Amino acid sequence: MPKALVPVAGEPMLARALRGVRRALPAAEIVAVLPRESEELWRLGRELGGVPAGAGETGRNESGLVLVAGGGTRTASVRAGLDAIGADADVVLVHDAARCLAPPEVFLAVVGALEAGATAVVPALPVVDTVKTAVPAEDRGIAPEQVYDTPARSALRAVQTPQGFVRAALVAAHRQAEAWGGDRSEAVTDDAMLMELTGLPVHLVPGSLESLKITTDLDLRIAEASLRPGPAGTEPADQKPADQKPADQSPVDQTEETMDRDQTSLPRIGVGTDVHRFAPEGSDRELWLAGLHWPGERGLEGHSDADAVAHAACDALFSAAGIGDLGTHFGTLRPELAGASGAALLTEAARLVRAAGFEIGNVAVQFVGNRPRFGARREEADRVLSAAAGAPVTVTATTSDGLGYEGAGEGVTAYASALVFRA
Repeated sequence: MPKALVPVAGEPMLARALRGVRRALPAAEIVAVLPRESEELWRLGRELGGVPAGAGETGRNESGLVLVAGGGTRTASVRAGLDAIGADADVVLVHDAARCLAPPEVFLAVVGALEAGATAVVPALPVVDTVKTAVPAEDRGIAPEQVYDTPARSALRAVQTPQGFVRAALVAAHRQAEAWGGDRSEAVTDDAMLMELTGLPVHLVPGSLESLKITTDLDLRIAEASLRPGPAGTEPADQKPADQKPADQSPVDQTEETMDRDQTSLPRIGVGTDVHRFAPEGSDRELWLAGLHWPGERGLEGHSDADAVAHAACDALFSAAGIGDLGTHFGTLRPELAGASGAALLTEAARLVRAAGFEIGNVAVQFVGNRPRFGARREEADRVLSAAAGAPVTVTATTSDGLGYEGAGEGVTAYASALVFRA
């Protein structure tokens, strides 16, 4: 059967994907591009409230779902979808129904980056496997394949959907691609690649492990296991398995009920840690800590201003929202952040967390070090960091009783915890 009809925990993949979009972007107009020959998928689309493009005056109804026939290539199918979008849409997200479990925070992160000025945005995850490029056996007259190169894993990213674009830029890229030959057009595997080939920059936001692409039977089993209630996808001992549900409740209802409860009523807690060593004696580094300048104190070494307290707060927020860590967003590969203030990074971290669909309850940070003497400026630090985060931030300080590198005056540590909840 067409993959989009394959049931995931009792619900067709297409239906689950469309509901995920609605959950993340309730007011969005949705165009579902379907295989022309699949009567079953078109029937399902109509059952979900979809109207074929061109039906009546607008081809739309109250559901906001338009059904469009795809083309012979992925690029042609996306082009057909673009042609059916309403004239007032400024941004477009291209999503794969096979990633039907993509969480709302990924959609919101993509939209947030577009609103911040990006032209093309792709969710991505770091690659955890070592990747080899291989020379096909037929090209060298040998068997088996031979390794050609091993690219640096630190620079590799596995991209996902939804991919977001400024509509005018994506339409222009597709028009340019129409003049390409068939082989070149078929080689385009996603719209981000199309933008790259036309010379436009593509930016990355954190993806999600939940956004796995269901391609194999194992992928399907993993996806269904992730939807079962209980830790690690296991059934709690006091809960009936899904096939022993009450007669008036479907497996889909049970899953939805659990997901709604988990995603809206329960807070999420994150932790963060940051460590910086003091600069050598005589260094011109100034000390910035907890958003405050400490004149006369020896500074800390780091890529930005080395504000360990603010950095730990950022890391705790990212951890709570599940959108990566300090290195993901503010790593040393971003030269524009050299010398950036900790308060400015905390402001940006809070924006990213809110763009992912969360509100911030509070952040608590404990600073460990012999200096500076913190007590007299604690309330001032709380005010500065709370203003930066747009939420309560409290800082406490302690020494390590002469133990470790903090006790020896070699560096400082900051530990933070953050609480967030779905907006």
